[in-house]
Amino acid sequence: MSSQTATAEPQLLHLLDQLTVEEKAALVVGAGLWSTAPVERIGLEPVVLSDGPVGVRGTEGGTSAMLPAPSAVSATWDLTLAATAGELFAAEARRHGVDVVLAPQVNLQRTPVGGRHFECYSEDPHLTSEVAVALVTAAQAHGVGMCVKHYVANDSETERTRYLSRVDARTLREVYLQPFERLVQAGAWSIMGAYSGVDDGEVAAPMLEHGPLVNGVLKEEWGFDGLVVSDWVGTQSVAPAVRGGLDLQMPGPDGPWGDGLLDAVRSGEVAEHELDDKVLRLLRLAARVGRLSLPDGVAGAPPSTTSPLAVEWTRDASAAFLRELTARSIVVLKDTAGLVPLTAPGEAAAEGDRTSSGTALRVALLGSAAVAPFFQGGGSSFVVPDRLSHPADALREALPEGSEVVLHAGSRALRNPPLLDVARCTDPVSGEPGLRLDLLAGDGTVLETQTLATWDGWLQDVRPDADAVRLRATVRVDEPGEHELGVGTVGVHEVRVDGDVVATGSTVVAEDVVLASGHNHPVAVVRPLTGGGTADLDATLQVVHPVGYDDFVRAALVHRLPGPSPEDELAEAVAAAAASDVAIVVVGTTEEVESEGYDRTDLDLPGNQDELVRRVLAANPRTIVVINAGAPVVLPWLDDAPAVLWGWLPGQEAGTALADVLTGATEPSGRLPWTLPARYEDVPVPHAVPVDRVVDYAEGLDVGYRAWERRAATGAAPAAPFGHGLGWTTWSYESVAVGTEATADGGLEVTVSLRNTGPRDGREVVQVYVEPPAEDAERDPRRPVRWLGGFAVVDVPAGDSTTVTVRVPARALQTWDDGTAAWRTPPGEYRLRAGRSVRDLRLTAVVPVGDIPR
Repeated sequence: MSSQTATAEPQLLHLLDQLTVEEKAALVVGAGLWSTAPVERIGLEPVVLSDGPVGVRGTEGGTSAMLPAPSAVSATWDLTLAATAGELFAAEARRHGVDVVLAPQVNLQRTPVGGRHFECYSEDPHLTSEVAVALVTAAQAHGVGMCVKHYVANDSETERTRYLSRVDARTLREVYLQPFERLVQAGAWSIMGAYSGVDDGEVAAPMLEHGPLVNGVLKEEWGFDGLVVSDWVGTQSVAPAVRGGLDLQMPGPDGPWGDGLLDAVRSGEVAEHELDDKVLRLLRLAARVGRLSLPDGVAGAPPSTTSPLAVEWTRDASAAFLRELTARSIVVLKDTAGLVPLTAPGEAAAEGDRTSSGTALRVALLGSAAVAPFFQGGGSSFVVPDRLSHPADALREALPEGSEVVLHAGSRALRNPPLLDVARCTDPVSGEPGLRLDLLAGDGTVLETQTLATWDGWLQDVRPDADAVRLRATVRVDEPGEHELGVGTVGVHEVRVDGDVVATGSTVVAEDVVLASGHNHPVAVVRPLTGGGTADLDATLQVVHPVGYDDFVRAALVHRLPGPSPEDELAEAVAAAAASDVAIVVVGTTEEVESEGYDRTDLDLPGNQDELVRRVLAANPRTIVVINAGAPVVLPWLDDAPAVLWGWLPGQEAGTALADVLTGATEPSGRLPWTLPARYEDVPVPHAVPVDRVVDYAEGLDVGYRAWERRAATGAAPAAPFGHGLGWTTWSYESVAVGTEATADGGLEVTVSLRNTGPRDGREVVQVYVEPPAEDAERDPRRPVRWLGGFAVVDVPAGDSTTVTVRVPARALQTWDDGTAAWRTPPGEYRLRAGRSVRDLRLTAVVPVGDIPR
């Protein structure tokens, strides 16, 4: 507990004593979808929460600054940039009237097919911890709470509200609990409990009812004094969740606690004193974020409404920072031809110059992701951006005068056709332009009718007595050739085109479809049509009434016009590549692939994108491939490509950041925070599908790169290892030494000397890995082969040398002893290995360590 909060604690207890049991019960249940209940007579205002983690959406709509995906932030390995991102979160929260942001997600990337892989920082617990602590600490320093999620072992999406993660205690302690523990030590104010549950060998229960992990480890052992919040509609019980450690059910006021908590207290099933700690935690959070007025002279919490920000976060300032952050996150997987920065054929950038030559270039910018980039992943992290920068526009502005950028999709990555243009529609009853909408009661009675001039695929905030919506339109399909017309929806439905039934569904959906994110990207069923006239579209669709969420209708009306075939599109792109000085192919995943709510079934690029890359590489040897994806994909042409950049889900500054990298304005200094497989068959954890509602963490401590290292001698090699990234210069590692004195936490300081041997100023990420004593092969065979112990980022001018200190915390040498339920440091000689990735280790120091209990 902070000293400021400790000073305020008597006042908080005094306010708690003034509350009635009815008020206490109401305070631990959301007052709505995004806020808690107020109690005006004690000076308590609603605490407003909002989704992250790529921005602060707010509760009233509008636009927001859109960050790159969290994996991209982690790919910088730069804690200063992460802290600045935290300050931006604070500024955005104030802008939107938000007190607590539901971010960051510090679950680990246990499997590359995990649906929310892009929302996580890393497959490594230490890198995840360091980045998250920097971001959360910076945001909370300005009075904005960050709600760390999802506690714990919620690392996949399939059946996420039902499965149990079977994880032994040691694996939990050394891997999956580590980021949460570090954030509690750093003073996190709020933690979200997961939908899923944990079987730790002692107790198997949903996380919101798992007393040993929530009350025992989180609150008692670690001393967490903040608020444990349920994931939305995640609370499944009253008394078990109360006693399991949940403090706030969200949303409300319905749900188990809204319907039954007060009754449980009145009946004696739940004691009033069991609510007191929960209410006290809520009051503590409200004080910290400035939503609880304390008497004059009481030192409560940071003054959230007045604490200064380091910069004035205008939209221009946000864009400038996000442009740098995104460019710094880009990883150079390879550049054997020296194509980055861009130069004309036969030229090279001037020695020591960080910019490309001034010669005009003809650039072929190719790929469906070049035309329509995948800016952000699907699900609850979605925000409407303040602005969007596209690669073609940014490159045209950044390249030397006289340059030409030709843009071709060349590939198709989406399953669904494009959205229907409502300007093509006529109301079949009134004859007015637009789409006819009839709101229907359960007996078919028409409750409302209107003609819509626009349609974005959603009808929101539908009246509660509506059972269905009927959408009708006469659609103009007069262009000769084949059209496709259809609807993507969820729930009970019947879709007709020209009177013929093309799609039906009889399953009534509710909040389950929201939790599974199926409503975000429904697969459309389409009807082929021959152009030359009109087509009648008639769809009757269920109104979804989900508990805890607003009522809605989902109707993705789609229409593909006649046009070039996929083969024709490929040929056009290849011809453009052959006629250009350089080809830039942007390929990647889509919102149909990477999203909250479901996991991937493979690691392939969707559609015919691989074929586009192969053909362009054959047509132009000066080709740069940019990967627009948050999570790993298999790159079967990687060996043939001269230059490959990993560009992430880049957020609003997708275009400007890529242009800065390609023209030499900013170094792409990212390093992979996860392992890139060469083949899906080689992935250590290839799926996340529960078996009998259990996800078995059988790999134990060997998560991510640790598993690849375990089988390095006999197993297949990855396409790129954890920590890999070339930047745009070269490095010589010259010496390493370990300090003789332990750090304050009992850890080590590793000093590494290195030299920038390349032609440009550069940024290096010095990584130090720990290898256990040789005798551990027999006494503790579960211990990983090596693991990340620490890292540091350093900028070095071309030709210069520097010395950097990497701090390796004591925990990096420790193991969890199940027998004594305590941490200990096994004795022996540890090898500390410094280098550029887990498989590019250039220096070694040996450190003898005695048997040091915690």
